[in-house]
This record gives sequence, C-alpha cells and structure tokens, in this order.
Amino acid sequence: MAEKKHESSGFTVTDRRLFTSDGDPRMESSEAVEEPKPAPSEPTASVAKTDTSPIDAGDGTALRDMPLPPTAAEQDAQAAAYRQSSKEVDSKVELSGRSSKEFEVNFERFMASLYMTAMLQLGLMHEQGGQPRIDIIGARQTIDTLSLLGEKTKGNLTPAEEGFLQNSLYELRMAYVEVTNALARPPQAGQATGTAGR
Repeated sequence: MAEKKHESSGFTVTDRRLFTSDGDPRMESSEAVEEPKPAPSEPTASVAKTDTSPIDAGDGTALRDMPLPPTAAEQDAQAAAYRQSSKEVDSKVELSGRSSKEFEVNFERFMASLYMTAMLQLGLMHEQGGQPRIDIIGARQTIDTLSLLGEKTKGNLTPAEEGFLQNSLYELRMAYVEVTNALARPPQAGQATGTAGR
C-alpha cells in the first residue's frame, strides 16, 4: 500500500521509494508528484532579486549566475542616499579642519593607488617599520588591471591622465621583470648560509 491517509491527524503518508522491498521498480514512483509551491509574496525594496539567469560573457560562454541589476528607480534612490551620506561625512571632515576635496577620487588618484599597490606587491615599497612582502601574482594582476584600464579608456583620457597611465605601466612592467628575474636566479654561494664576507 503506497498511500495511507490518517483521518485523525489530517495528513497523508506517501511512499516515494523507487523500488519495492523485493527490489522491483515501483510503478507509482514513475508518476510525477507535484511539490506544493510557496505562496507568491510581494517583493520589497530591501529584498534582493534572485533571478539567476546566466549572463552571456560575449564569447558564447555564460558567467556565473548573477542576480538581475537593480531597476532605475532603485539605483536613483540608492544614489540619493549615497550622496546624502557623503555630505554628512564631508561636513564631519570639514569640522576636523581638513578639506573634503583631499579625499575625492579622480582618475589620476585611482591610477596612483593601483601603482602603489603594485609596488607594494613587488616588494619595492613597504609600510614604515614593516618588511617588504612579494606577491608576484597579485602584482601581475594589478599591472594587468592598469593595462586593461588603458585599453578600455582609450580616447577618453586627458593628455595628463594618458601620460600618467603610460609612465606607470612602463615603470611597473620594468620592475616586474627585474623582480621576477631576481627571484629566478639561484642564490649566490655563501648567501644561502649567510657566510658571505666572513
């Protein structure tokens, strides 16, 4: 007996096993059992969209499942809230005696931050009192990010921005080659044991 109804408790027990106790396929298991669907609810502004349609990467492949982007109204509301919060932070900065203009991000400052990040990753700069740490993969990714920015912004940069970007890329690529060559060289005799000069 595949189904039993208990009148006293008001629920139904259904045997969904694919095989009988003798190992034979059950005929009832091939019937599709429809799962109860949750009642639709009204979406709220604070609930993120969960449509996970794959996004085409442009080369015929699908990127990982991503939620739909926010609507124009949601973007406008968020941008207004962001501007309001920024004004409040700016007023606190001004009260401390500093100008909020010092903290504004422009394209040159953004490129400069990537340049500094790459120099830190190459171990050519370090925090005061700290030891240099080399992250070759991270440095390469940061340099490639600057290169990608150069490609994507071609024709849209001022001469000063273009010059800064090209100089930064040149210096970072040269430094990358020097660091990777130094890491690839075998240690000199005596350096590994620390006995050089004795």
